Amino acid sequence: MNALRLLLATCACALAFAADRKPNILVIVSDDHGYADVGFNGGKAVPTPHLDALAASGVRCTSGYVSHPFCSPTRAGLLTGRYQQRFGHENNPAYDPTDAVAGLPLTEKLLPQFLREAGYRTGWIGKWHLGATPAHTPWARGFEQTYGFIGGGHSFSGWAIDVKKEYNVPLTRAGKATTEVPAHLTTAFGQEAAAFVTRQAGAPWMLYLAFNAPHTPHMPTAEREKQFADVKDPTRRKCLAQISLLDDAIGEVTRALAASGQTQDTLIFFFSDNGGTPPSLGADNTPLRANKGTVYEGGVRVPFVISWPARLKAGSTYDRPVSSLDVTATALSLAGVAFPSERRLDGVNLIPFLRGEIQTAPHANLFWRTGGGQSYAVRSGDWKLVRNGKQPDELYDLSTDIGEAKDLASARPEVVAKLSADLSAWDKELVAPLFQSPKGGKPPAKKAKK
Repeated sequence: MNALRLLLATCACALAFAADRKPNILVIVSDDHGYADVGFNGGKAVPTPHLDALAASGVRCTSGYVSHPFCSPTRAGLLTGRYQQRFGHENNPAYDPTDAVAGLPLTEKLLPQFLREAGYRTGWIGKWHLGATPAHTPWARGFEQTYGFIGGGHSFSGWAIDVKKEYNVPLTRAGKATTEVPAHLTTAFGQEAAAFVTRQAGAPWMLYLAFNAPHTPHMPTAEREKQFADVKDPTRRKCLAQISLLDDAIGEVTRALAASGQTQDTLIFFFSDNGGTPPSLGADNTPLRANKGTVYEGGVRVPFVISWPARLKAGSTYDRPVSSLDVTATALSLAGVAFPSERRLDGVNLIPFLRGEIQTAPHANLFWRTGGGQSYAVRSGDWKLVRNGKQPDELYDLSTDIGEAKDLASARPEVVAKLSADLSAWDKELVAPLFQSPKGGKPPAKKAKK
């Protein structure tokens, strides 16, 4: 009888530990990934069995958005949980290890810094693109275990190391430059991530796995490209082969989770950093309008999956708008970490919404701004207002027109007026860009608002 009581007490303690355990956080970001270039969004051109399995294990977010239509600003918003225009990170920083302005401002505290204080182990693998000075690097911003490249892009194979050429700079490991030139960078990132997952034990962990595939230059292996030999357009063929290699790399990571018994306790986000490129560069955004760089759906709505087998229903979909800004808010909530009250957190903890515990939408509005005011957009419910330069505002009903083909602005002026007012109020909270993308000039730094 005493043995039975001891067994029951042990089981009860184990169950209590499992219920209270903070989940691992795995954030997987692809680069310039077309909306239709995954099987779980109905794509047929490239098999993505591992991404499809990830979607089947959790929630496919059909209105999943990023906070900007190109690379670096989205990443700044993702790691802070704040609209990046609040602190001036609205453009891509040039790769310049001496430029203390071009990067994610050091006044911002990042997700891994919060999580380390909560006992998490943290890792970054892949692409950084958030500043190149020593103070801006991932190992200076809360990531303990690191491997990847600091700039905005990189060759995938066979490069001659050159510290002056952004796409040929040395990879870094544990904060030090290496002479490593892997057979293929996408495969190497998957292997590194699988190794990170496997060696973690005990304390919860957070891994930011930021692939640069399928961003150009498209450099798949010859063997993988042969699998798409029936695709006549060479750019499209290479892009699809890159996506296939990306899918395999993600599969290696999910297998490592399973083999180490961590699948149930790991919350996984997967999405692209922005919409796919124009077709001339290989991507397919069907059925969305336009592409990367625009505030139409093709620039900001992306393939988006959230999986957590212990808490989220497998094989489900969620149709209300969610954002990459929600990653930090969700992770901090689950880790029991309070966000500083003096700062505005724009994301929300998505788990109660995905579980059906909260029936309202996570966001009343989602906003976009590029170029310090060159273009804007706001989504409220099914309505979306788009403003390009000095052109008249456009209005679309996304419930019936996901392709943004029918402008309803003249038919619904009251909706235009409401969304325009919301957009103006949000814009007043923002600051001018602190730096320009590499092809432009760099304005003087300005103090960011809180």
